[in-house]
Amino acid sequence: MEPFPGYLTAVRLKRDLVPGFDRYPVAIPAVRELDRLPLHPKVNFLIGENGSGKSTLLEAIAVKWGFNAEGGTKNFNFATRESHSELHDLLVLERSKFRAHDGFFLRAESFYNVATEIDQLSKLPGSRRPFIEYYGGESLHRRSHGEAFLALMNNRFRGDSFFVLDEPESALSPQRQMTALVVMHRLIADNCQFLIATHSPILLSYPDAWIYECGEAGLRRVAYEETQHFRLTKDFLTRHRQMLHHLLNDESAQGELGLE
Repeated sequence: MEPFPGYLTAVRLKRDLVPGFDRYPVAIPAVRELDRLPLHPKVNFLIGENGSGKSTLLEAIAVKWGFNAEGGTKNFNFATRESHSELHDLLVLERSKFRAHDGFFLRAESFYNVATEIDQLSKLPGSRRPFIEYYGGESLHRRSHGEAFLALMNNRFRGDSFFVLDEPESALSPQRQMTALVVMHRLIADNCQFLIATHSPILLSYPDAWIYECGEAGLRRVAYEETQHFRLTKDFLTRHRQMLHHLLNDESAQGELGLE
């Protein structure tokens, strides 16, 4: 039996159609230097500083796949504010022979809008099964952000699916991030593929994953232990007193953090 190749095997930028690389969003290094980005069949992470382009690229891939720009499944078509770029028009998605039966695009910043849309769809007549039951039987608005996200993973996410998650850790405590890893692992065993933009060193630790760092030179694949997320977190936890003294009392250290 051949190994599961994932659903999305690579992403390419149609460079010949780019009118110019000096304006947003193609001016972002992660996009400007993009040619072809191979993807792992299980998990792929995009990391980088705020503004590095990871969420912009992730969103464009999600929209090109067919997801609603604000999140949800392919069947969601609401829009509260048109804020996504036209980058998806410049992308080519290379797909395997396998077809995902389902999927979900999660954006931390618009998760509230998705929960509202789920409530609205649950009020529509004619469904043999109440729509809200697919999400745990209770409005996601009645749960904390973290509880709502885990309810989504546990009840709506299923096998044979492609998931795109933008900073899912924003809703989760460290312990719940570990819970999310376990749920992800079960889904991956059931032929699921994940593409995740994150700052979480806990999520990044997943063993069967490729990590792409967005930087000034574009995208480069890095090992977990090479990421700033791992190194800074490890240094801080093992030497927190020294690091706090350095951060709070050294003006040069504050300058490195963008403070004046």
